[in-house]
Amino acid sequence: MRVGDVVVAHGVVKREDVESAAADAKRQGRRIGDVLVERRLLDERELYRALADRWGQAFADAEALFVRIDPAIAAVLPRRFVETVQALPLCTQAGKVLVATADPTLDALSIERALGTHAIELVVVTPTDLTRLRTAVELGQLQPLDKPADEQRGTDLLDQQRFSAELVAIFDAMLVDAIAQRASDLHLEIYGERARVRFRIDGDLHDAPRYQLGKQQLAGIINVLKVSSELDIAEHRLPQGGRFTARAKGRVFDLRVQTQPSLHGEHAVVRLLPQHEKLLEIEDLGFPRDLAERYARLLRIPAGLVLVVGPTGSGKSTTLYGALQVLAHDQTRKVITVEDPIEYALDGIQQVAARAELGFSFATAMRSFVREDPDVILVGEIRDAETALEAIRASQTGHLVLSTLHCNDAVDAVQRLRDLGMHRNSIASELFAVIAQRLAKRICPGCRTEVEPKAELVAEVFPHGVPAGFRFSGGRGCGRCGGLGALGRIAVVEFLPTGPQMRRAIARDIPLDDLRTEALRSGLVPMRDHALALVEEGIIAFDELPWLLPPERLAPDDQ
Repeated sequence: MRVGDVVVAHGVVKREDVESAAADAKRQGRRIGDVLVERRLLDERELYRALADRWGQAFADAEALFVRIDPAIAAVLPRRFVETVQALPLCTQAGKVLVATADPTLDALSIERALGTHAIELVVVTPTDLTRLRTAVELGQLQPLDKPADEQRGTDLLDQQRFSAELVAIFDAMLVDAIAQRASDLHLEIYGERARVRFRIDGDLHDAPRYQLGKQQLAGIINVLKVSSELDIAEHRLPQGGRFTARAKGRVFDLRVQTQPSLHGEHAVVRLLPQHEKLLEIEDLGFPRDLAERYARLLRIPAGLVLVVGPTGSGKSTTLYGALQVLAHDQTRKVITVEDPIEYALDGIQQVAARAELGFSFATAMRSFVREDPDVILVGEIRDAETALEAIRASQTGHLVLSTLHCNDAVDAVQRLRDLGMHRNSIASELFAVIAQRLAKRICPGCRTEVEPKAELVAEVFPHGVPAGFRFSGGRGCGRCGGLGALGRIAVVEFLPTGPQMRRAIARDIPLDDLRTEALRSGLVPMRDHALALVEEGIIAFDELPWLLPPERLAPDDQ
């Protein structure tokens, strides 16, 4: 049975998606499984779990194997042999050698000969997890880097080079671990003499206890980051920001580095942005079908201002990139963007990076754009009065302007523009629609189960009683999601169209609460409605609601 047939039989990918991926794989000379993973049609773990089942092998996650590694056993085979056969001996159990492999079709005979025993037991892991296991073995053989002060003074150049190599190896291991666990950010922190490493996964921070680092080690790793991102290694008093590119497991990542002085030493945050991956299109964003269609229709209007709003990390840029992919296919219109920074390159879109240090700001870029005969202008963020004014002016002169804004909800976007000094009549005439969004954790489909909700939250959300047939789901935690009960995130949105009634309300400059009442009458689709629909479909957990909605929005708006 072929790989495509295996994943279809396991119900993780649709047949038509497999056929499309197979055609691309054949044309590019690649493996179909790699194409499916790259397209995000299935997770690497799902692929290798299905392959292990197909070949009658056991499957395991790296987390379950780390604690079982016996360094003496793991070091038996030469590194080159391990890399060639994609197999690593881990420990002995019940008289057999447990061997992890990323090749479900591996001929056990070659391993038996290398180990000098016929008693082996194979367990399948993903290629990423095999790298993590191998790196853990290599790092476990290193000497501690924290030395007494008198010994450190005697360290020669050779020792310094060895330490640097070890620190680079530790960071590489962190990077591979972060990627394997789907982390968006890596946090390096110091509290007194205690170093802390945390990954942000699906919006939440999780400790990485495998990295027991000393204070000097953490400072050394931050220096590695500074050198890689061309920051001043001697500057420890001021925050610094930079970026560099790294390759891990055949994938390229843009790493954004931010250092910050603190009470006990420097902290660092590294944001991981995968490059050359399939971007989400509008239909993949998780919007309700009718809202996705309305969003797509917005892109066909000749002029006006369309805003995507929400807090930092709420997926605003992803939503705008979904729109850009639609616009890139329209050969009749010219689209220009100004971004800080450019996160993903799109064919057919003229993308420009803002350079504030050179005086090339969002506002400056937009003033030059209107002389290039564009049809659509995307400005990465409206963060000041000058940019807001240029966005309004561009829409007034016949351009569709797309942008983001930091505010709490769709109606609050109007007040935010007023706070930036925009005239109420200009806002009323040019603001065409606002999409507000948050990101909620998806329940892991591998361990989804019905749960009993918290009574006090039920009373708050459903003051008149739970609707008949309404179901509550949650994740128990399993190997697929790393025991978290959640796997990935989805946008929860509200949509505000600005029809005639809403425009009159904006022009009257009425209080915010009254403006929301008018917005509801004018067709506002509240975020609460979308959130509850996702809860009922078993996509997000009911206890996500307090993280998405302020207390006054949990109850129905007609309360």
